[in-house]
Amino acid sequence: MPSSWSSRREVSPQTSRLLIERAHEELVIGNGADARLGDIRPLVRDSWRRSLANLVGAEGLPPLDLSEEELEAYRSAHPLAGAMDMVRALLSPDADSGVVVAVGDAAGRLLWVEGDRHVRTLTGDMGFVAGANWSERSVGTSAPGTALELDRSVQIHGAEHFNRLVQPWSCTAAPVHDPETRRLVGMIDVTGGADAATPQAQLLVDATARAIEGELLVARLRARAAERTPVAVRRPVVRAPERTVLRVLGRDRALLELSGPSGESVTELSARHAEILLMLAVHRQGLSSERLAALVYGEEAEGTLRPEMVRLRKALERTAPHLVPASRPYRLTGELETDAHQVVSLLDRGAHRVALAAYRGSVLPESVAPGVEEFRESVRLALREALLAEASVDVLLAYADTEDGAEDAEVLRLALRMLPARSPKRAGIVARLDRLSA
Repeated sequence: MPSSWSSRREVSPQTSRLLIERAHEELVIGNGADARLGDIRPLVRDSWRRSLANLVGAEGLPPLDLSEEELEAYRSAHPLAGAMDMVRALLSPDADSGVVVAVGDAAGRLLWVEGDRHVRTLTGDMGFVAGANWSERSVGTSAPGTALELDRSVQIHGAEHFNRLVQPWSCTAAPVHDPETRRLVGMIDVTGGADAATPQAQLLVDATARAIEGELLVARLRARAAERTPVAVRRPVVRAPERTVLRVLGRDRALLELSGPSGESVTELSARHAEILLMLAVHRQGLSSERLAALVYGEEAEGTLRPEMVRLRKALERTAPHLVPASRPYRLTGELETDAHQVVSLLDRGAHRVALAAYRGSVLPESVAPGVEEFRESVRLALREALLAEASVDVLLAYADTEDGAEDAEVLRLALRMLPARSPKRAGIVARLDRLSA
């Protein structure tokens, strides 16, 4: 593969960006008869209309369908896991090539997103991260989702995207099929600047999809041959566990959400039970009764902790028996996510805009439990430092509008340096900095 994708720039959208943007605006506001729509590629125009019919917003972030733990379990068992070395060999560009390569499942969920680190940071701000759903029904017109919808390779140029957050990018995607049944098993996508949507890019992505299908067939034939051998060892099926989430961001009374084959349930916890469960979720290795009491009550208070643990166990036996804590040390034996940990995980994936949207406030804001206060501050600092280090100016300004960022002069000064000289937003930031320094 060439050392750079820049040599492949040969084609641009069929119509000007301004025309596409105006046609998009007319369609979104309900003027489906606007003459400019006739100049838009039929593939794009039809996808826009499907997006409207599915009530997709013209702005917004894709849903994050898979948590970090679910993602690891799911993709390790996915048929495309065995083809990732081939994908990297055929598509993975140089570190400074300006493109990222994504591999997803048949539902449009991204399972792997790799490539240029700077571009991954920027595309992560629009939710282009592993675990996010990029189907047409979730984000509208995009190469990954539209390729799956049409079951063919697709290129989407800049303003042709339905979601305005995605319009700075261009992309090429192709579906991947089961080599025997021809059912969809996933897709591959290349996203970047205009270079990511050239005829050469489409040929390469199509060829990679066909090569993956061939690799899947070879691997399947080998597996069948191994099954006929008495000493064959079969790989166990990995199943994603039932999901349990403790929601503590911006809430004084946490919510315990359970979802799985049997349905969904939501239980509001008392403030003390929320503090105890959160400490056990943070300290997965377990805590002695003395240490847990100190984290929750701020002093050696075993006598107070023990009756509270009895009440918590009784409550969990009714609603979430798999979370009933074990003793000596106190620890969780079942899986428990927290929305605060999800925010930190999103930051680690470079999805700053998604992380900020998921950050609905500080952790149990009214709690004075020492362990909660310490964890609350660690999450706040992780978000702030990640945004200062790598976030785009739009994300920084969104953070400055939150309660945590409203009086953060360092964030405002950084945003001011990043804004263009003639940006109308500069005056408001200068005024806010003047008020903070007064």
